[in-house]
Amino acid sequence: RQNVKVTVSLRLCLFGRTEVIDNTLNPDFVRKYILDYFFEEKQNLRFDVYDIDSKSPDLAKHDFLGQVYCTLGEIVGSPASRLEKPLGGIPGKKCGTIVLSAEELGNCRDYATMQFCANKLDKKDFFGKSDPFMVFYRSNEDGTFTICHKTEVVKNTLNPVWQPFSIPVRALCNGDYDRTIKVEVYDWDRDGSHDFIGEFTTSYKELCRGQSQLNVYEVSRDKDRNPSQSTSLHYMNPYQMNAYAMALKAVGEIIQDYDSDKMFPALGFGAKLPPDGRVSHEFPLNGNIENPYCNGMEGILEAYHQSLKTVQLYGPTNFAPVVNHVASYAAAVQDGSQYFVLLIITDGVISDMAQTKEAIVNAAKLPMSIIIVGVGQAEFDAMVELDGDDIRISSRGKLAERDIVQFVPFRDYMDRTGNHVLSMARLAKDVLAEIPDQLISYMKSRAIKPNPVPPAYSTSDHPQTNPV
Repeated sequence: RQNVKVTVSLRLCLFGRTEVIDNTLNPDFVRKYILDYFFEEKQNLRFDVYDIDSKSPDLAKHDFLGQVYCTLGEIVGSPASRLEKPLGGIPGKKCGTIVLSAEELGNCRDYATMQFCANKLDKKDFFGKSDPFMVFYRSNEDGTFTICHKTEVVKNTLNPVWQPFSIPVRALCNGDYDRTIKVEVYDWDRDGSHDFIGEFTTSYKELCRGQSQLNVYEVSRDKDRNPSQSTSLHYMNPYQMNAYAMALKAVGEIIQDYDSDKMFPALGFGAKLPPDGRVSHEFPLNGNIENPYCNGMEGILEAYHQSLKTVQLYGPTNFAPVVNHVASYAAAVQDGSQYFVLLIITDGVISDMAQTKEAIVNAAKLPMSIIIVGVGQAEFDAMVELDGDDIRISSRGKLAERDIVQFVPFRDYMDRTGNHVLSMARLAKDVLAEIPDQLISYMKSRAIKPNPVPPAYSTSDHPQTNPV
């Protein structure tokens, strides 16, 4: 993890520097900058990103992470005035992505001074209570949220009293007193993987009522399928990967070593797709129907995060289409030269159990296996049934030819906070436990024998060296 700071340059003159955010590769900066925008002029901007290693103001003493050039007009003219561009500046290296957003400021010049306290927050630390802090977000016209303030951390308490702070009203709501303000509460962790405690929403109009029972809010953790809600398993937390991304990275990095080219087709299921809102259960995460392949786990994670910004998560949750999709690949190559593994990451909800059983029974005749990873705290009885360890799965009175499903509840391998994998070795062992036998069982059922062993390596034609 790195301590990241962004430097903004205007016409090669230093315009300002953001705050430093410790221990994160996905910073969400609070500090904003006010620029005069002239439609008829080309206003060039350069954004430099550094990893800060000391308190020295000399940027030459810090690690350069990348830069991007654009114009103010590019940002303002982008959809929802939100421009996303790859960082460059380091030859041969992918430097990540920077997101720049702009909003026309209202004429409101007021400042608001506020103070917050909380009672009986969730206990998140094993050896103490919690170290809570608050993050305030202004809602944008496109329904997204932009961070606008972060309080200090109050150590070791479930009943914090934060210091008073002042903030421009236009930074909080752009002068629109009825605009939604979202407030999230986190438990601070030294490594930057802050634990989500809960959230509430309000407005400046409501806050103006002052200290009273009308300004008491419940900090809620209700689960929601909408990834913009911090309680969703798909929520893109600025401080840590969400449950799906953690499971995908941890399990994917284990099984990707067995693929030669590291190019993986990645599919989503259960979402409304643009532009017509059609519900799909096998859409490419990268948006490319002709070529759904992603380059390695990083490519899959990038496609996953991008898809969350373009699709609307939607029920029902059907597994059969993706099982049949992969089965079509496997059906085309049954000579033993290839073996296919489908990784499904799910919260345990399934709406087409009968169809999925039938799809698995049919797939059991093909060179493929299925790994199901359950995320979240739901009951996974349906996934255990699909696993078929105790009772071989069947459909319409027909038993599966082989057991091809392995189910793993991801929570069993996480620490108490749910932010870190306790043992990658144990996770790897359990994920891959049944794959070798499943592969061999297919080969034996088709009388496919291993290729001849290559000839032993000979040193006769090579000079000998003395061992060191």
